[in-house]
Amino acid sequence: MTANWEKIEKNLGVLEVEVDAEQVTLALDKAFRKVVQKVNVPGFRKGKVPRAIFEARFGVESLYQDAIDILLPEVYTKAIDEVGIEPIDRPDIDVEQFAKGQSFKFKAKVPVKPEVKLGEYKGVVVPVESAEVTEEEVNAELERLQQRHAELVVVDEGPAQLGDFTSIDFEGFLDGVPFEGGKGEKHSLELGSGSFIPGFEDQVVGLNIAEEKDIDVTFPENYQAENLAGKAVVFKVKLHEIKRKNLPTLDDEFAKDVSEFDTLDEFKADLSNKLGERKTKDAEAARETAIVDKAAEAAELEVPEVMLETEIGAMLKDFENRLRQQGMTLDLYYQFSGQDEAALKGQMRGDAEKRVRSNLVLEEIAKAENLEVSEEDVNEELDNLSKLYNRPADELRGIFSANGYLDNLNADLKVRKAVKFLVENSKSE
Repeated sequence: MTANWEKIEKNLGVLEVEVDAEQVTLALDKAFRKVVQKVNVPGFRKGKVPRAIFEARFGVESLYQDAIDILLPEVYTKAIDEVGIEPIDRPDIDVEQFAKGQSFKFKAKVPVKPEVKLGEYKGVVVPVESAEVTEEEVNAELERLQQRHAELVVVDEGPAQLGDFTSIDFEGFLDGVPFEGGKGEKHSLELGSGSFIPGFEDQVVGLNIAEEKDIDVTFPENYQAENLAGKAVVFKVKLHEIKRKNLPTLDDEFAKDVSEFDTLDEFKADLSNKLGERKTKDAEAARETAIVDKAAEAAELEVPEVMLETEIGAMLKDFENRLRQQGMTLDLYYQFSGQDEAALKGQMRGDAEKRVRSNLVLEEIAKAENLEVSEEDVNEELDNLSKLYNRPADELRGIFSANGYLDNLNADLKVRKAVKFLVENSKSE
């Protein structure tokens, strides 16, 4: 096999490949063994038709496409390894020659990772954030814990307030006509949560149990349902139940209930230490991000659209998974937020471009500094994953290997080494 690569644009080139006739013959043999299982020829059992009779009846050309499908993936993979390119999308392949007794020739237009021209990345100067913990921060953490351990108590009388958990019936009307998706019964709603469209929850505040009210609101201009976008509607609402948080007193008993400490002062001291550890880690992470950002900003490159779309797709998938963990779907999110998929992807585009750019720069820094991933590095990472997922490291290696993820793991570890290199070679203000 011979393979030649020629760049024709910034991240696009042509790969020319020629495979000898012997490999074409082997591919035709495999194609015949596959196809013969499916053909019916009078006088022969399925799968037992002799090759000569098959070719006389159907022609050897009937095997060409199957033979190409068998040969091409393997040859293409070897060719890109041989010329040392990194495709970022499917190639556009043009078969120039394929026939029995001849070599196999094809050209492939291949999108590849863009060239990265590094700027200054050593000695990057970034400030060090303070990890000092204030009394206000400790008190704020105590209040969060107080809210978390609050008891929900049914309120028998009095109006609903912001922060209350209510149960309501509602039905929406547009020009006096009920609209689809605008009705709910015994729906749980925390007032002030922002779950409903702006203005709705504020007007539930003040209602008494069993009281009914017409609520006037206007849907956002960018609401997903076009028939409701920007429209003024009326919701008929009935309040069934009010539950309110009963906050525990912040004293020694509270400390005993929520921690291993006997006094509130001891608990606060422990909270201060833990907040300090958290702030230190957050400061280190923020500094690391700032260093990578500066190195990425100093580099020259163009982010290919296909890499950008891939990253946006991954971010959308991650967002969907996080919604699912909260008991929500993307469709429900679109309904409540008034967005659609295009709008959400548009919001993600800036962060996606930043991620792709940073990753490409980090990969280039790893090359420039000859940063390599050892087998020991891979084993250490598999051990960490083994503890995280409670599965044997050898089993995880087998899964990664079977699914072709070991290369991805190596690439991720190399990027991490590049980040570590940048941090170690940075300066503090």
